[in-house]
Amino acid sequence: MRHVPLRLAAVAVLATGAVTLAACGSGFNSGDKGSSGGSGNGPISVLIGSSGDAETNAVKSAVADWSKSSGVKANVTVANDISQQLSQGFTSGKPADVFYLGNDTFPAYAKAGDLDPFAAKLSNVGDFYDTIKQSFTYNGKLYAAPKDFSTLALIINQDSWAKAGLTDADIPTNWDQLAAVAKKLTTGDQVGLSISPEFARVGVFMAQAGGWLVSPDGKTATADSQQNVDALTYVKKLLADGSLKFSSAVGAGWGGEAFGKGKAAMTIEGNWIVGALQHDFPDVKYKVAELPAGPAGKGTMQFNGGWGIAADSKNKDNAVKLVQYLTQTDQQMGFAKAFGVMPSVKSAADQWKQAYPTQAPFLAGADYAKSIPNIVGIADVVKDFNSQLQGLANNDPKQILGTVQQNLQAAVGK
Repeated sequence: MRHVPLRLAAVAVLATGAVTLAACGSGFNSGDKGSSGGSGNGPISVLIGSSGDAETNAVKSAVADWSKSSGVKANVTVANDISQQLSQGFTSGKPADVFYLGNDTFPAYAKAGDLDPFAAKLSNVGDFYDTIKQSFTYNGKLYAAPKDFSTLALIINQDSWAKAGLTDADIPTNWDQLAAVAKKLTTGDQVGLSISPEFARVGVFMAQAGGWLVSPDGKTATADSQQNVDALTYVKKLLADGSLKFSSAVGAGWGGEAFGKGKAAMTIEGNWIVGALQHDFPDVKYKVAELPAGPAGKGTMQFNGGWGIAADSKNKDNAVKLVQYLTQTDQQMGFAKAFGVMPSVKSAADQWKQAYPTQAPFLAGADYAKSIPNIVGIADVVKDFNSQLQGLANNDPKQILGTVQQNLQAAVGK
């Protein structure tokens, strides 16, 4: 999923925008509506959040192929705000049959009974990576079929790099080196580093500093830890130096756009940027590198995309068949080629590595990546955190994280 730009809007990653607890439609109950009914043969409605034309066209093409072979009509809609549109569908009782899900928003939907826990019944359920399945499991039930995953890496404009007199030996491996090359790459027309102003990018520095939003067991809020303060202080220093600018400050919707338009020499993005650059900025020469290590070592973020099915769907049988088709190895490799995601099935791993050796840093990051905490209400916490991060240059990191801590404690307590 394209977390766009979290793109926790699209998804991703894709990205998705945050959903308020009150917007979850049918209210919070401890059960789900199960898998009863839904044997209708009506058209299947598919709602996605897209990183751009490359992703949209790939999904539409795959769904069209399934429709042709199955004889069941299916229509794909690209959401402007997938969380909002999903919530509206659940509230009205007329949700899309099949849709993108991010592990940041799905717990609230699962608790509300809006999702069908169908995924464990798929014939290829054992082929999905366990970590991704865990991120979509709530109260012991698997509510989404993992469709892909992404990690964040450092994307470098090779022409800008060479023009600044830098070589592969200068690729940063720690924070001091990142600050130095970002400063050297900054010119009157181009900032050294640009990222989206959100936790889903800034969070990598928290991980590299040894911090995170919650404790390893997920039961304790740790947003205001000294490690996280150190991480935001480092980012604030880069902003003050002018070697880092948020994408919104350079007239771009996300870091990939700032990079593609030449407004930034480096960005921190997920592997969905590959398809976006191929489609929108094919002349940009770039290199992918693992993110520099921080005081605590290497750190990055992992985003897990899934296919969900509505509990209220009248076409569940065919919806499950469609998801089964979309998650098979060949289809996932097609999506990888189209827009750069990594397949969620282990059977595609070797094939993916052989096909995309230059993207190896993304896969390497999976060994130490952190996912957005899988707790009800996390999307609201992240939404508020994102709004505060936009003012990081002029605000106190400790105060920002103090607010996040209060919000997070309330969510963890539930």
